[in-house]
Amino acid sequence: MARVLRVARSSSSLFSFGSRSYSAEASHVSSPSPFLGARRDVTKERNVQWVFLGCPGVGKGTYASRLSSLLGVPHIATGDLVRDALASSGPLSQQLSEIVNQGKLVSDEIIVNLLSNRLEAGEAKGESGFILDGFPRTMGQAEILGDVTDIDLVVNLKLPEEVLVDKCLGRRTCNQCGKGFNIAHINLKGENGKPAISMDPLLPPPQCMSKLVTRADDTEEVVKARLRIYNETSQPLEEYYRSKGKLMEFDLPGGIPESWPRLLEALRLDDYEEKQSAAA
Repeated sequence: MARVLRVARSSSSLFSFGSRSYSAEASHVSSPSPFLGARRDVTKERNVQWVFLGCPGVGKGTYASRLSSLLGVPHIATGDLVRDALASSGPLSQQLSEIVNQGKLVSDEIIVNLLSNRLEAGEAKGESGFILDGFPRTMGQAEILGDVTDIDLVVNLKLPEEVLVDKCLGRRTCNQCGKGFNIAHINLKGENGKPAISMDPLLPPPQCMSKLVTRADDTEEVVKARLRIYNETSQPLEEYYRSKGKLMEFDLPGGIPESWPRLLEALRLDDYEEKQSAAA
């Protein structure tokens, strides 16, 4: 893996995109507020190298994918890498199938191997920067990643557990076009000082309605087991990045229409999206 991720280390947590440079600081963002530092001049620019953390079903892939398109960097989701490997033939596919169907986490060795192959392929195509989704998931993975490259920012997306369970149980995929949808209608009332959360379902078009399938691991028992395992293993990881001043905890206020603009504002990218839209 060290052969793949070759990035010159620096003494600070600076990164840049275009004319804007940032300095990451630990923060907890529950409402729109600037998170990243002011603009700074740097002598050398590279694309962002970010990590998205969060429980299964929180929406890491959705927001990482949107930011990938906005910033022009690859979105690498280890969940997709695992599913691609599951769809292939061979002993690894069978091994992964048993792990996933039992709601267990895939081992560091397997994940690192899959990610290494993906990064090697991207490097050969001239990719620069990345947004990692679902990696690192353990301290062992974080240490491997930290040994070979700098991570600029770690975004930890958060939602209440009952919302996460409903979202996971509502996930559907069209077995013809491959697009993902969600039939869950979330309407969590606010109580004990916690805000209400409302999310509309993401329904498929008519031509996909009869072709929807559910992932084998999206059962209530398996989903709750995955959440429990994740919560047990994520605390040291979050503290690791918090201690380095690279963790941003972001409480999602609702669905994409409510959360996306607030996330952009927290990342100080709201004006960048406006400029991109104006230039389009």
